[in-house]
Amino acid sequence: MLHAIIMAGGSGTRFWPASREACPKQLLALASHQTMMQATVERLAGMVTPERLLIVTNRSLVDAICQQLPDVPVDRILGEPCRRDTAPCVGLAAALVSAADPDATLVVMPADHLIGPRDIFQQAVRHAVELVDEDPGRIITFGIPATYAASSFGYIERGAETGSVGDIPTFAVRQFHEKPSADVARQYLDAGSFYWNSGIFVWKAATILSALERFQPAMYARIQVIAEAIGSESFTEVLDREFTAIEGTSIDYAVMERHDNVLVVEAPFQWDDVGTWQSLERIQGTDPEGNTIVGQHLGIDTTRSIIHGSGDHLLVTVGMDNFIVVHTQDATLIAHRDNDEAIRQIVQRLKEKGLDKYL
Repeated sequence: MLHAIIMAGGSGTRFWPASREACPKQLLALASHQTMMQATVERLAGMVTPERLLIVTNRSLVDAICQQLPDVPVDRILGEPCRRDTAPCVGLAAALVSAADPDATLVVMPADHLIGPRDIFQQAVRHAVELVDEDPGRIITFGIPATYAASSFGYIERGAETGSVGDIPTFAVRQFHEKPSADVARQYLDAGSFYWNSGIFVWKAATILSALERFQPAMYARIQVIAEAIGSESFTEVLDREFTAIEGTSIDYAVMERHDNVLVVEAPFQWDDVGTWQSLERIQGTDPEGNTIVGQHLGIDTTRSIIHGSGDHLLVTVGMDNFIVVHTQDATLIAHRDNDEAIRQIVQRLKEKGLDKYL
């Protein structure tokens, strides 16, 4: 039976000051009237029931997610005691689902991606499920056809084509590549055999647990201790002790780059990881002056800028070109678009200065 795992523990630091510890990117409505979390759950409607959904997040965000998702049972929202990257998150989720459904197939995805249309996405997931049913030892990932030389994404290099269903081709994975330099990203784009790594996977719960046992035995051992405590009064205590002791790492490094039976499905759906404020330009479009405006704004000689306001607060810009301006109730960001990636450094600087109320 198909279950969905939504990884919702990210902090979204590149979307400061709108994204905060108490309300990170996945809980914001950046692309539509829905929050990223709500859109992710709705994307699964008709394919996975709420009872077969498991959201793994930071413990501090559980209440906020419950408020945003009233139709999801509270026991399907799991709060991690601390951040330990995606491999422990995936392993813990697989162990919890496997305890109730040993033959479970999992579709695993982040909570903060923009994907559509829903029917095309679900068609691609069902194709991946069929591939896993054919060979339960397979691990399936989705590759996004690269449209520009992005240095902010990991890449998947495809090998030989293994077949296709309709317009959805599937390939063996030749190699995973970390985020490249700008020059290497251009080489990947020119080669035509590289995909952006979507971070979306389909596999048997038993298969990913077996892979973690093989490649990350120390992590797997602690996850098993947690699994043995499922349903007991000591579960939270065991979870806190064992999960905190895990050395965190990404699922890409822990398993994907090492496993010998990985296929990549060429994603037929639209995808955007909404990684930085510049993503709004792709999502919201631009006005005749090249500006992307969200909120109340008056611009004079303002071009190629991203302006994001809140409420009825009026933002006025004069003589501004290629900037990012974000206003919230207690903080305002003004940054040159060329320094977009440096925004994540703000959170660390705020911590160093003891300005925790702005985190």
